[in-house]
Formats: sequence, structure tokens, C-alpha cells
Amino acid sequence: MTYQTTVGWSLLTSGIVTLILYVLPGDSLWWGVGLLIAGLIILYVRRDDVSDAVGAVT
Repeated sequence: MTYQTTVGWSLLTSGIVTLILYVLPGDSLWWGVGLLIAGLIILYVRRDDVSDAVGAVT
């Protein structure tokens, strides 16, 4: 079930990003790089939140 949810969210977000890149002005390469960096920052912040929550429980 987790696999299906992950694949579903991945497909949904890739579709949304494709539409965003289509609509945004300018070169889509730089928008793609910017979105990639934003995603990495979000994942890093999220990882810290999860480790803090696990540390609080234990």
C-alpha cells in the first residue's frame, strides 16, 4: 500500500511540475533546477522534523 501511495504522489507531483514549467516564462531548465533545489530543501527540513519527533518520543 505504501508503494502505491508513493507512486501516486510521484506521478501527481511530476504532472503538476510539468504544468508549472509549461506556464512559467523563460527557460524551463532554470525553473527545473530551482524546483529541484526547493524540493531538496523541503526534504531536508522534513527529515529534521521527523528526527526531532522521534527523539522526543524516545
